[in-house]
Amino acid sequence: MSGPTVLGFDTATPATAVALLLGDGRVLARRHEPAEGERIGHVTRLLPLALELLDEAGIDWRALDRLAVGIGPGTFTGLRIGVATARALAQAHALPLVGVSTLRALATGADTGERPVLAVLDARRSEGFAAAWAPGAAAGVGGIPSAPLLAPAALGAEQLAEAVAALGAAPLAVGEGTLRFRAHLEAAGAVVPADGSPEHRVDAAVHCRLAAATEPIPDAADVLPAYLRLPDAELARRERDRSRS
Repeated sequence: MSGPTVLGFDTATPATAVALLLGDGRVLARRHEPAEGERIGHVTRLLPLALELLDEAGIDWRALDRLAVGIGPGTFTGLRIGVATARALAQAHALPLVGVSTLRALATGADTGERPVLAVLDARRSEGFAAAWAPGAAAGVGGIPSAPLLAPAALGAEQLAEAVAALGAAPLAVGEGTLRFRAHLEAAGAVVPADGSPEHRVDAAVHCRLAAATEPIPDAADVLPAYLRLPDAELARRERDRSRS
């Protein structure tokens, strides 16, 4: 029995991650990871990478059953580009659209064993976007996600350490944000894979699998980014306004 064919992508981090899940279960993937000093390539790389995957699979947009997009949390600009692109493609090709939490995708893709899993993305301003799930719970059952042990939030280093301690069991901590806060997380009891571990990378193939098991919402316009906090530019403006008053 074949499953849905899903094109998914995520632009919540500096990387542009794209994947294609075919009906027979095969997954094709492309990724652009900006080098040190290189500009983030969401605008220039996202659609070309998606088209490369369709071409490799020998299909076109009409063969897709749905689209999946990472809704963050993450960078304001990256999320805006990703979600806007997904909405436009969904409308242009009459495709259902599923929004997938980037943190949940990270947690679902991790090999946690019996540990809880803590997913952390770098939120800048000395914070991480974080959420935690019980072992195996991030994927959910029947396409319905289990409630996280820690709801998505922007947390500083000490708050992250407190969140780890509150889980009551040493979690596996994954995501590029864990590398920035490794010392605090490990001191609190978390297990953080080596810096180069693929478990720290957002994998759009997981977005595709989650979207394949999730009922799309009727209107793609209702797929919204999960910013969690104001963009850096707005935070800076408010800080300037406070300093002048």
